[in-house]
Amino acid sequence: MPCGVIHNYMKLTFMQLCTAAMMLTAATGSPILAQAQNPDARYASWPSYDSTDLELTVDSEGTHFALWSPEAQQARVLLYNTDRNTPAYKSLQMTKGDRGVWRVSVPQHLYGKFYTFQIMHNGKWLAETPGIWAKAVGTNGMRAAIIDFSNTNPEGWAEDRGPRTKNITDAVIYEMHHRDFSVHPTSGIVNKGKFLALTEQGTMSPTGNPTGIEHLKQLGVTHVHILPSYDYNSVDESNLPSNQYNWGYDPFNYNTPEGSYSTNPADPATRVREMKQMVQALHNAGIGVVMDVVYNHTANNDDSNFSLTAPGYFYRHRADGSYSDASGCGNETASDRRQMSDFIVNSVKYWADEYHIDGFRFDLMAIHDIETMNRVAAELKKINPSIFVYGEGWTAGDSPLPAEQRALKENVAKMDGIAVFSDDIRDAIKGHYSNAEDRGFATGKPGNEETVKIGIVASTAHPHVDYSKGNNSKFAYASAPTQIINYVSCHDDLTLTDKLAKSMPGSSEDERQRAARLAQTIVFTSQGTPFIFAGEEIFRDKKGVHNSYKSPDSINAIDWNLKHKNAEQFDYYRQLIRLRKEHPAFRMTTADDIAKHLVFDKVSGSNLISYSLKDNANGDNWKEIKLVFNGNTEPATVNIPKADWTIIAFDGKIDPDGSLGTTRGGKTEIPATSAYILARTK
Repeated sequence: MPCGVIHNYMKLTFMQLCTAAMMLTAATGSPILAQAQNPDARYASWPSYDSTDLELTVDSEGTHFALWSPEAQQARVLLYNTDRNTPAYKSLQMTKGDRGVWRVSVPQHLYGKFYTFQIMHNGKWLAETPGIWAKAVGTNGMRAAIIDFSNTNPEGWAEDRGPRTKNITDAVIYEMHHRDFSVHPTSGIVNKGKFLALTEQGTMSPTGNPTGIEHLKQLGVTHVHILPSYDYNSVDESNLPSNQYNWGYDPFNYNTPEGSYSTNPADPATRVREMKQMVQALHNAGIGVVMDVVYNHTANNDDSNFSLTAPGYFYRHRADGSYSDASGCGNETASDRRQMSDFIVNSVKYWADEYHIDGFRFDLMAIHDIETMNRVAAELKKINPSIFVYGEGWTAGDSPLPAEQRALKENVAKMDGIAVFSDDIRDAIKGHYSNAEDRGFATGKPGNEETVKIGIVASTAHPHVDYSKGNNSKFAYASAPTQIINYVSCHDDLTLTDKLAKSMPGSSEDERQRAARLAQTIVFTSQGTPFIFAGEEIFRDKKGVHNSYKSPDSINAIDWNLKHKNAEQFDYYRQLIRLRKEHPAFRMTTADDIAKHLVFDKVSGSNLISYSLKDNANGDNWKEIKLVFNGNTEPATVNIPKADWTIIAFDGKIDPDGSLGTTRGGKTEIPATSAYILARTK
C-alpha cells in the first residue's frame, strides 16, 4: 500500500467524527465531543478473537488459514513454492466469519510451501503480508512458511528444562548480543554470530582462556539475556557476507527466530531448530535464557504486518490521526486494545512453550498497560513457575495512555511478578547515563549516598532511607525486592568501561578498574536482582561509542584477549557472583525482611556508606555481614564493632572463603575507591 493511505483514511474519519460531535454537543454534552476527538475510539467496538488457530494450523484434515481483519472488504491467501522471487502458484479467496476472522482451508498438508495474506481495505488491495502470527519464514521474512515443527526439535528436546529459580532475586543476569559475543577472531568459535555459537563446547581464546558457553559457566551467571532473537527488519539475510549489524530493536516477525543468526536463512526449519539447539545447550550448562521482546513498536508504520492485517487497529494515534510515538521509533502499539493485548500474551506463551524460554525482558515496558503486563506474568507462571518478567519502566516519549495505566517504574507495586530496572542505583553509582563526564558515587562525586541506599534496599520502604534526597525517585515505589533489577550499564549508552574513561580523565586503567569493581560490588550485594552487560567482567569497551546499535564489529565485538589481559578483573567478578549465590542474605524477597535485617550505620564524611545484614538474614549461615563502600579518591576511616570478623573483600580483592584474613574490628582505614566486606558467624 502506498504511504499515506492509512493516514488519509484516519484523518477523514476524524473530520467526520468532529463534525458529528459539534452537531451533537448541545444535546449530548462534552463527553461525546471528547470521544470524537479520539481517533482511536472506534476500535473499542471491534470484535476480538483469542483462539490459537490464527493464522495457520495443520491437522489431519489439511491446512487451514484464519486471518483476523474485521474491516477488510476481501481477503485472500497467496501460495508459493519458494521463499522469494517467484510468482504465486495459487490464490485462495477467504470467507468472513464470526468476530472479524476470514477463513479458507485446503485438504492437503502444504508442508514446504510458503504463503502470504492480502486484504482489500477502503477499496484497494494492500501489499502482501506474512501476517502477524508467522512462526516460520523464509529469507527476510517476507513469506511465511508451512513446516512440521515436530521435525525441528533436537534430540532430547522433550526432556529439556531450564534452571528452576525459586525467586528472581536468585538469578544473576548476563546481557549479551549473539554477534558481539562470538564474532571476534579471538573467540575460538566456529559459528560466529550464530545461534550455534552457544552450543560449541571447549572454545578458547588464543591465550588459552575459555570463551563462549564455557566462559559463562566459569563466570557463574544463572541466565543470559539475549538481545532480540525474533525476526527483525534491518539486516538483509540474502547478503550476510556484507556483515551488517543491528541490535534488533526493529521488529518485523515477532514469532519466528532471526534468520541472520541461522546458518541457512532461506530454510525456515533451520533457524527454528538452531535456536532450540542454543537454548538446549545453555540449559544443559545450567543457564536459563531470557528473551528480549519489543512489542511496543514496529520497524515500519503503514506497511508493517500489523497495518497490512488490520489497518490502524494495533497502534495508538494522536488527535490528528498521526502515529503516537512514545517509543521514539515512529509509532507505539496499543496494548490496551484487546487484540493487541492478546497478541502479546499469546506470543510470549508461544516462545515459552515452543522454545522453552525462561524469562522475558520488555523493551520500553511502560508503553504497555498494567493489565496486559499482569496477564503476561500470570499466564507465563502457568507454563513454568520459574519464569520471570522484567522491563524498562519508562517510555521514550509521551503516550495517549494515561500514566496511571502504564507499566511505569512508579507503578510496579501494582504488578505482582514484574520487575523494573533501577535507574536510581545506575545513575547514582556511575553518574548520569546521558552525561558522559558526570561522576557518581563510585567515581568520587558526593551527594549520591542516599540514592545508592535506595538501590541497596531495592527501592522498598526503609526506616534509614530518606527518599526525599533521592536523585530520581522520591518515594519507595517497589513493594518487594523481587520487583527491582540492579545494574550500572547495559547495551544502551556507554559501557561502564567507556563511561569511566570519559568521567575520569587522566586516571590510570588500574584506577578505573577499581571504580568498576566498587560499582559492581554495590550492584551484586544490593537487594533485588543483579544484571551485568557482557564483557564488563573483562573490561570490554566500545571505543567510546554512545549508541552502537548499528556500529560495525570493530566497535561491538568482544575481544577475548582481554580476558587474559584483565585476568584479575575477571576473577574479582567471578568471586563476587559466587559470594552472592552462596549467601541468601543478599537475596531477600520481602520488604519487611530488608527493613528488619538491613541496618545502615551513621558515618562521618561524604561518599561513604556502611551497613550490616544482621541476624542470619534470609537464613544465611553468616550471623552478620558488614559492608562498607568508600567512593572517595582518598582513604576513609570507619568504626567496625568489636567482634571476630573474617575479611571477605578489601582493597580491590575478594574471596568468599576468607583467605584475606581476619580482624577484631575497631577503627579501620578503608582504601580509596573500594569495598570492605566482613562476615562473622557468632
